[in-house]
Amino acid sequence: MNKQASIASRQRAQGGFTLIELIVVIVILGILAATALPKFANLGGDARLASLNAAAGSLKSVSSMAHGQALVNNSNVTAADGSKTTMEGTDVNLVFTYPKADISTTTAAGLTDTDYTINVGPVTAVAGTTPAVASDEVLVRPKGISAAAGENCWIKYKQAASATVPPVVTVNANATNCQ
Repeated sequence: MNKQASIASRQRAQGGFTLIELIVVIVILGILAATALPKFANLGGDARLASLNAAAGSLKSVSSMAHGQALVNNSNVTAADGSKTTMEGTDVNLVFTYPKADISTTTAAGLTDTDYTINVGPVTAVAGTTPAVASDEVLVRPKGISAAAGENCWIKYKQAASATVPPVVTVNANATNCQ
């Protein structure tokens, strides 16, 4: 009978995990989840920042392409406004052979009100939500950000001031501000 008791006790000892082992595994998984969670929580801000940087690049490309096309078409370089060029089926208004700060420029850049809030100046600043936009600027903000983030998560397109001063695209954003 000694053999049978020995076999039975071994089978009980190898039957599974103890409660303490299970608790230790759960605690370790909790610690790992707590350290990984902040990285995943910030992915929305990273995505909006990447979207804004892509939009800024698109505005710069449209500006360069429209300028080159206007020069090839012998547009009046000294004219302050009134000229147009067509890009991808969109008429783009020009100022000093560069795209004017209006909705035609953002449309040619592929920026729509589905993904972005687009403000064509002049716009008065709203404290804590919207920066001021001058009459020669367009402000682009991603949709889905908090009202407070709207003041610190944007790009501005400032049209050319003269034939020798090209437009300026300014990005004011980081992943934290674009939550």
